[in-house]
Amino acid sequence: MKTPSETDHSHFPDPTYARTVLAPLYDHAKALFGEPLMRINRAHCVMLAETAVLPEADAARIAAALNEIESSTIWEPSEYTGDHEDLFFEVEAALKQILGSELGGSLHTARSRNDLDHAILRIQLKSVLDEFLKKGRALARTMLDAAQAGRDEIIVAYTHGQPAQPSTYGHYISAALETLLRDLERLEAARIVVDQSPMGAAAITTTGFAIDRHRVAELIGFAGPTRNSYASIAGVDYITAPYSALSLAMLHLGRLIQDFQYWTAFEVGQLYVNNALVQISSIMPQKRNPVPIEHMRHLASTASGQATTVVQTMHNTPFTDMNDSESEVQITGTRAFHTAGRVVDLMAAFLDGAQVQPDNVRRNIDRACITITELADTLVRAEKLSFRQAHEVATAVARAVVAENGALSYGYAAFQEAFSRHTGKEPSLNQEAFRAAVSPEHFVAVRSRFGGPAPEAMEEALSAYSETLQSLEDRAAANHKRHLTAAKLLQERFDALRALAEEE
Repeated sequence: MKTPSETDHSHFPDPTYARTVLAPLYDHAKALFGEPLMRINRAHCVMLAETAVLPEADAARIAAALNEIESSTIWEPSEYTGDHEDLFFEVEAALKQILGSELGGSLHTARSRNDLDHAILRIQLKSVLDEFLKKGRALARTMLDAAQAGRDEIIVAYTHGQPAQPSTYGHYISAALETLLRDLERLEAARIVVDQSPMGAAAITTTGFAIDRHRVAELIGFAGPTRNSYASIAGVDYITAPYSALSLAMLHLGRLIQDFQYWTAFEVGQLYVNNALVQISSIMPQKRNPVPIEHMRHLASTASGQATTVVQTMHNTPFTDMNDSESEVQITGTRAFHTAGRVVDLMAAFLDGAQVQPDNVRRNIDRACITITELADTLVRAEKLSFRQAHEVATAVARAVVAENGALSYGYAAFQEAFSRHTGKEPSLNQEAFRAAVSPEHFVAVRSRFGGPAPEAMEEALSAYSETLQSLEDRAAANHKRHLTAAKLLQERFDALRALAEEE
């Protein structure tokens, strides 16, 4: 009886497998992973020559062939034929065609598809991370500018969906900025994990060849090599860390977007959206629809979902090299960063043109009696009441003013009556002092503690945010400089090696 292998007359690739898996991956590789693949090929070739793992003359001929392939049409979009399993093998076949099978296959000495693929994915991930971080820093700069401009603009702050206390637009935007800066720092920390080269780990346990992993990392543009070779091909925290951080960033911006939706409602009217970001109704001429807010909201949710998909794909996978963490899921990840980038771009444009509407803010403050907390505090300080007694007086005043549909600033008579009833004496606060105590400007001014909305506290906070943002920008500039230095070094060493082949 014949074994299955003796009766199996099929040929790779199966048409369905080619259509559903190999062809899409081939297209993605050409679109996203071609440049990282050739960069690694160049660096690995240079290192093999420098360490004498390959004779310099052989490495020189490989470098010349790589240069020829780079100038060919191999990178252009084309239909997947199945002649080669993927782009890697197509490049290797091109090398063999130019150099012959023996020398053409020598470039793969001391490496595996395992370390190679993860290095490619890390390079691509660094690229999209850097682009998003750049956009994130631009949004942070817009927020900082808005916070500085709005530091004295009174707004209504809400808790549980209800008017709570007066604050300033600058204080509110600073709160969002503080959260965004922490999100950018989380993404930056994740980038440090990504910025390590697995090259030299080979399949799992490194190699017996005397290679230089640090040199390859330097030439490719990584900060250094990963340490443990098993973790180099099995650890996926370089994936889960940035996508977890991205999901959180979108979640946090989404909460801000919810506030903007509420603040721009006609009944609230706290925030004005400029005409450039307002769409009209097809039938109701009075409508001003700030539709970009809705787009920001659903895009933030989409980006968070895409990032979470990447993270959850790693769940319950084995601690080894596996396809679950590789090209297919990275495409979803690239889309997540692209979608998230649209959110931060739109948010920056929105904030750049948004304005507080002071008349509506004042109306809402008057209707909601939200400065009543400061009246209670003032009674503790000025009238020497206990806080509980002061709170009872303030509660009675608020109820009386609301019942009359009036404004707290005109509630002195109600205050006098409530104070006498609860304390058995007349207040020392006259009408002018009362009105000052319940004004939103006074409410903000006396809240000068660390982190508060008063000018002195805001001055310190804005300075701190500016320093944090500058540090982020400085570190990004240093990373970019190192990338350019590595690219120049690799080009010089590769060209020098390639020139040897031309001299022969």
